[in-house]
Amino acid sequence: MNDMTKIERAVEMSNMKISAKDVQVYYADNHAIKDVSVEIEDKTVTAFIGPSGCGKSTFLRCLNRMNDTIDICRVEGEILLDGEDIYDKRVDPVQLRAKVGMVFQKPNPFPKSIYDNIAYGPRIHGLAGNKAELDEIVEKSLRRGAIWDEVKDRLHAPGTGLSGGQQQRLCIARAVATEPEVLLMDEPCSALDPIATAQVEELIDELRQSYSVVIVTHSMQQAARVSQKTAFFHLGSLVEYDDTTKIFTNPEDPRTESYITGRIG
Repeated sequence: MNDMTKIERAVEMSNMKISAKDVQVYYADNHAIKDVSVEIEDKTVTAFIGPSGCGKSTFLRCLNRMNDTIDICRVEGEILLDGEDIYDKRVDPVQLRAKVGMVFQKPNPFPKSIYDNIAYGPRIHGLAGNKAELDEIVEKSLRRGAIWDEVKDRLHAPGTGLSGGQQQRLCIARAVATEPEVLLMDEPCSALDPIATAQVEELIDELRQSYSVVIVTHSMQQAARVSQKTAFFHLGSLVEYDDTTKIFTNPEDPRTESYITGRIG
């Protein structure tokens, strides 16, 4: 390794947010994720792509221990967030999920007001000392979710009364309200129309200035538009992981090329 490569590697390592090594996931006897090792950078959008049932969402859920909620699920291997093992017995999953926020496929606002949807996380994590601080967090989060101007005059109306695209941006605002460091998104646009999808994609691009964003998407066009790094999963294995432009223009593995060109999937 020459000096330049060493320097580049050192810079890259200092930018690592999540490091996963030899991760295995079992649902009872089904070996769903096999030997996945990947390093996810800070302030970068990383896309997980691959055919349905290939393990991309299962692996995403390992990153904030959402699989803990499934009785028959077992996770092995090592996942580090800023160098700390998130599966260590001393790590509280609730605190972890404040640091690693999640946005789901279908918008799922709480059956509460727009204000209370955002205020809920900061309240339970004790992030606001008084009403004025909470108001400030709510406004800042809704601005980060690119929805403040649309809802500022009806903060006490129910979140469920918004359109699908607005609900998803509300859920993104809710996820960032606890000041996370990583945002996980599981097919966040699959239930949205093209205009709402474009708004959420634009928002994802803005969010990467502040967060490490990991997105699972079934749309290769979306992965190409929003991400800087892409991981291709197939049959529970990570086949290839590289810069998005390289994955889409010059993949190394023939399975990646087959998927990109539409021959498998």
